[in-house]
Amino acid sequence: METYYKAINWNEIEDAIDKSTWEKLTEQFWLDTRIPLSNDLDDWRKLSAEEKDLVGKVFGGLTLLDTMQSQTGVEAIRADVRTPHEEAVLNNIQFMESVHAKSYSSIFSTLNTKSEIEEIFEWTNSNKYLQTKAKIINDIYENGTALQKKVASTYLETFLFYSGFFTPLYYLGNNKLANVAEIIKLIIRDESVHGTYIGYKFQLGFNELPEKEQESFREWMYDLLYQLYENEELYTKSLYDGVGWTEEVMTFLRYNANKALMNLGQDPLFPDSANDVNPIVMNGISTGTSNHDFFSQVGNGYLLGTVEAMQDDDYNYGLK
Repeated sequence: METYYKAINWNEIEDAIDKSTWEKLTEQFWLDTRIPLSNDLDDWRKLSAEEKDLVGKVFGGLTLLDTMQSQTGVEAIRADVRTPHEEAVLNNIQFMESVHAKSYSSIFSTLNTKSEIEEIFEWTNSNKYLQTKAKIINDIYENGTALQKKVASTYLETFLFYSGFFTPLYYLGNNKLANVAEIIKLIIRDESVHGTYIGYKFQLGFNELPEKEQESFREWMYDLLYQLYENEELYTKSLYDGVGWTEEVMTFLRYNANKALMNLGQDPLFPDSANDVNPIVMNGISTGTSNHDFFSQVGNGYLLGTVEAMQDDDYNYGLK
């Protein structure tokens, strides 16, 4: 009989990166309900009203981006998979993006009142810089080429999230909101793999283009990054000018923009390196374990010694 539908065979792998990424992501599996967020309430009560407002807004922004990634982002990339195993990896990524989006609501429900939560989402759904960021990326998801969609996704995963990640990492470095930050570290650990994997898949397609097409496409990539950076600078100023962190956040963003370009196999654009980033924040990115659920043996480290946050050289892991 003629084959109507093919079963996926994990014993015949066309691309070893599919298998290694699947294993890494499934080993890292976590849920927000396993992190004791209520332990941060004492720290939360000591924050100023301005700081509380900042935390709510950065998490609102992150919720929007993760919602978009789970609803349209992964779906846009799925249309151009090279292997059935790649589609399975994308299924995992899509689910975890939904976990990330839900996690912020768990933080809100712990720290904020109902009216405060409503205000956060009203701000999120109407902030012009945040909505511009979403529109730029989502327009590419809806109308771009397969390679353009991968670039947009990688910029989102490895660059645009980090204006929001700065805040909890900063507080963690100052021994505040440790459990909230633990969720963010788990999310960063996932996003590191997502950005690296999608960037690797981009490189496979990009390297197949004729040299002239590569040059034209590279110009489009950098133009897009400049466009996103200009909007991100305005977004960052609106969030951080009040607490005086804007310049430090922008340094962090430039560092991560370079990481996004590295994921895509391109040269860094900005001079900023890890040494330029606030060391308190850089230290927070490391994924040491601070909480454990000893019954199910999970927590930030998940007792899986082989699963670590992506290091600098891991941004080229798809080429190893």
